[in-house]
Amino acid sequence: MDILVTVVAVIVVALVFDFTNGFHDTANAMATSVATGALKPRTAVLISAVLNLVGAFLSTAVAQTISGGVIKEGSSGVDITPTMIFAGLVGAVLWNLVTWYFGLPSSSTHALFGGLIGAAVIGAGFGAVDWGVLLSKVIVPALLSPLVAGGVALVATFAAYRITRNARVHGAEAGFRHGQTVSASLVSLAHGTNDAQKTMGVITLTLIAAGYLSSGSAPPFWVIVSCGLAIALGTYLGGWRIMRTVGKRITDVKAPQGFAAETSSAATILVSSHLGFALSTTQVTSGAVVGSGLGKKLASVRWGVVGRIATAWVVTLPAAALVGGLAAWIASASLIGLIGVAVVGLLAGLGLWALSRRNPVTRHNVNDGEGDEAEGDATGSRATASVGAGQEG
Repeated sequence: MDILVTVVAVIVVALVFDFTNGFHDTANAMATSVATGALKPRTAVLISAVLNLVGAFLSTAVAQTISGGVIKEGSSGVDITPTMIFAGLVGAVLWNLVTWYFGLPSSSTHALFGGLIGAAVIGAGFGAVDWGVLLSKVIVPALLSPLVAGGVALVATFAAYRITRNARVHGAEAGFRHGQTVSASLVSLAHGTNDAQKTMGVITLTLIAAGYLSSGSAPPFWVIVSCGLAIALGTYLGGWRIMRTVGKRITDVKAPQGFAAETSSAATILVSSHLGFALSTTQVTSGAVVGSGLGKKLASVRWGVVGRIATAWVVTLPAAALVGGLAAWIASASLIGLIGVAVVGLLAGLGLWALSRRNPVTRHNVNDGEGDEAEGDATGSRATASVGAGQEG
């Protein structure tokens, strides 16, 4: 009975993580389309939600990387308990909420892996993690994917402006905006094939660890459906804070840039999903937006913002691992510890949500304030103040 209760708790928290992943990463698919006016905000998140759900059914390669790859389980490795997985998920959810509050497009993928790794190491030792798989299917793709997507977006943006004479050909701007409807939809579909799989993998790993599934099993159909619905619902509610950062604060995106960034992001994510790489769609999209800025004009990229985003990328995995490890240490002690971790996580999440209501970002003001960052990057002290104001928004 204790195992069953813990498994149910893990599934609930995993779906909460999937939900936060949806509103945290909505910006990946739709930020540039909203910023250029190609799609209305509410229409954009509705399209993204539906296609995230569809994408969840197209592949399970990434899910199996998580359920039988990075974290060892069953007879082939160190046993991982559902309590450890629960603790790791708490770490991932809290990091997602913190970075969402500050409007930072950090990696939900690395938050998840960090939380799970921290919990596994504290609960079962360093042998619980397959470091080779972590390096080849998580770390290396994390380093290369933003560069690949950014390089493709740079070339595509340069070509677009050259072909259309700096996009001044009659109808060129409108044509690119129409093209963004297709390219943004493709990014949403790709996002579902990659990010929705991660929670499927965590739930499958939990069922294997609890003995309800055999080692190496693929995600059951009900897991695929529930994860797809959770990420779609989170997507529909819209991650407006992060959408503002990606669409307006990195560079002032125009339609040709948005089309190039979205197309290169979608191609990178789809290839990675096919190969089973647990890619950070946040990093891919942010890298593509930077590349689109460089393809138009070097000075149009706000490097202060890019630096802060990159810093968040670097600290995400170890920060989530620290929280996940601490949560595992407390939760593994007793049932009271497990309940305590759940309560603290719930209160922290509600507290961040309450703080965000003081200066809400909605579909009505998601494109406001882009000039503040450009001015703020002109001087060091004013840059800090400007970003602080932007994060509060």
